[in-house]
Amino acid sequence: MRTIEVFADVTCPFTHVGLRRMVAARQAQGRDDVVLRVRSWPLEVVNGAPLDAAFVAEEVDDIRAQVAPDLFVGFNSERFPSSAMTAMALSAAADRVDPITGERVSLALRTMLFEEGVDISDESVLRSVAAEHGVDWSDVDPARVLADHAEGIERHVTGSPHFFTPGGDFFCPGLAISRGDDGHLHVEPKAEVFEAFLASCFA
Repeated sequence: MRTIEVFADVTCPFTHVGLRRMVAARQAQGRDDVVLRVRSWPLEVVNGAPLDAAFVAEEVDDIRAQVAPDLFVGFNSERFPSSAMTAMALSAAADRVDPITGERVSLALRTMLFEEGVDISDESVLRSVAAEHGVDWSDVDPARVLADHAEGIERHVTGSPHFFTPGGDFFCPGLAISRGDDGHLHVEPKAEVFEAFLASCFA
């Protein structure tokens, strides 16, 4: 089993794009031997406050318009989580079950948030996800999120998402992101960078 690590925040829309595209490429290449290990890079710790729902909604609109019209179809800023710490702690607990469960829970939480408009700070929602995937709720510990953050600092994580492959590391591979004078994001695909990232994942 080949493991690709990624440090990311569950509420980061750029991570959602990157993970979806990586999983699609994995399926297209028939590489079921490659698993994603999604670690926590909690932006509310990095920034000192949770992400603002309206700010993320603007990012989502810009991303959809420019590079990902097929994603974020059910995103609802009114149900944006007040905190992502428990959701990421659930992902960490799922990873302790086994790598496949960890990946499935990490992807499921992002699908719920960005495609289904579910508030993933709702404990009843998270308990249901834990039960569905065989994760013991008593193992959901936010301290593991902070431990991932500390490790990410040591490994010079740039932001969310930052991938580590057997051949190198890649911050937000395949997307060039800037903010214009109009205040809006300018997002452009960088196919060559993304192909290099995939080659490093699947080599």
